[in-house]
Amino acid sequence: MIKFGAVSENRKARFSYTVEDTIEAGISLTGAEIKSVRYGLVTIVDGFVQHRGGNLFLAGIEIQRLPTAARYINFDERRPRQLLLHRAQINRLIGKLTEKGATIFPLKLYFNNHGKLKVLLGVGFGKNRTDKRETIKRREWEKSKARLLKG
Repeated sequence: MIKFGAVSENRKARFSYTVEDTIEAGISLTGAEIKSVRYGLVTIVDGFVQHRGGNLFLAGIEIQRLPTAARYINFDERRPRQLLLHRAQINRLIGKLTEKGATIFPLKLYFNNHGKLKVLLGVGFGKNRTDKRETIKRREWEKSKARLLKG
């Protein structure tokens, strides 16, 4: 069971998107969902942020039900969950979403020092195939450079 620290990390996001800005947000969950998150039964790889009715929702993440939970505690595992932000932050993010090609995606889901569940959101644009190849080349060069300097 996780008390503090990272619960889930979207390592694929930094490869698929160029991250221009990050923002920390709270997330609205039920008690059964929090318990499942504490046991690490969450996947944020396919997550993205939607704008609906003046609020932002985190969609595409999956929080699985605990197998030991009571049968009457049911929740939709893939429902959109509301992000808890200040109105000025919501308006700023909605403005960024209106840019062509811009997207907001979760980078990390973690518990802060006060035991509150937070999500680190990245604001950026999707990379095309050539940008991804450049990222791979840069990563390989850094590895080989580290090997050369070490030896």
